[in-house]
Amino acid sequence: MSPAMMVASLCGIGRLRPAPGTWGSAVVLPAALLGPGPCLALGIAFALAGLWAVSRLPEAREDPGWVVADEASGQCLTLAALPAGTSLWWVLLAFALFRAADILKPGPVGWADRRGGTLGVMLDDVLAGLLAAAVLGLLRSFGGMG
Repeated sequence: MSPAMMVASLCGIGRLRPAPGTWGSAVVLPAALLGPGPCLALGIAFALAGLWAVSRLPEAREDPGWVVADEASGQCLTLAALPAGTSLWWVLLAFALFRAADILKPGPVGWADRRGGTLGVMLDDVLAGLLAAAVLGLLRSFGGMG
C-alpha cells in the first residue's frame, strides 16, 4: 500500500464494511481524552495529510468510501469543542452530530461536497466538523455541559 493510500484510508480502516466513514470517525474518538488543543491540532493534521494524499491518488478525487482521512479530520475538529475530561455521553453526542452533518450535508457542507476534486473531498468533512463543534459550543453555552 502506497504512503498516500495509507494516509487516505487511515492504514486500511477505510476498507472496513459497512459504513467506512463511520469507522473512520470512530477510530479517532479516543483523542477526546487529550483535550481540545490536541484534538484541534489532530484535526488540522488529518486535513493537511488528507489533502496531500488525495492529491496524489486520482481515484480518490471522486471521494470513494475508502477515503476516510476527511472523516478523521472532521471528527477531531468536533471533539475540539469538548473540554478535557468530558463524559463519554458528550463524546458520543459529538460523534452523532458529526456523522449527521457529514451524511445530511446541510448548507455549506453540501456546497463543499459538490465542489468535487481534492478540496471538495476534504472540505465537506472539515465544515461538517466545524458545524458539529458549533452545535456543541451552543449546548455548552446554555449550561448543558459541566
